[in-house]
Amino acid sequence: MRMGWQEGFVRGLRRYSLCRSDPGKALERQHGIPLRERAGLDGLEAKIDTSWFPPNNAAMTKPETVRRIKAYSAEIGYVYQYQFQDVHPSERAGAAGNEYIYYVSADRKTMFPVRIFVRRDALDNWTKKTGRLLTGTEEYAVAKMRLFQALDEVEDFAARRPDLVVDESNLPALLERLDL
Repeated sequence: MRMGWQEGFVRGLRRYSLCRSDPGKALERQHGIPLRERAGLDGLEAKIDTSWFPPNNAAMTKPETVRRIKAYSAEIGYVYQYQFQDVHPSERAGAAGNEYIYYVSADRKTMFPVRIFVRRDALDNWTKKTGRLLTGTEEYAVAKMRLFQALDEVEDFAARRPDLVVDESNLPALLERLDL
């Protein structure tokens, strides 16, 4: 016996509405085995917006950040490659600030970390003098200018790996390079 299109349409609507109102019942009717029994959930009550099944990607890892490698031609003749790695609040010798970490390479084979400590008290004093705060982007630019200054001045930077600090003695010159 063939079914007319209207009857098939009505059956499809019933099946759709049954699935929308209670997906568990629709699957029980389709497969003949109670869904709660198949999932091993006998005796448990389902709550709104909860799934009876565990998520399929519960332990998904954070995607790795793609970092751009840039080149800098120092005044002493070397061409360095560098990339920004991280910034985090830090403290050195009792002074609070932010530590910017760059990875630098002099030979394009090995990279080494360079830490630049930007002292909070130097930024606060500059704010008092000028009446405006440095933004996070401007602070990042100050740290980068300090890296460039060291690459320009320090012979054999890869061997020495100096400890770089932005403080009140060099902050005005770095800000001048940025036209701030």
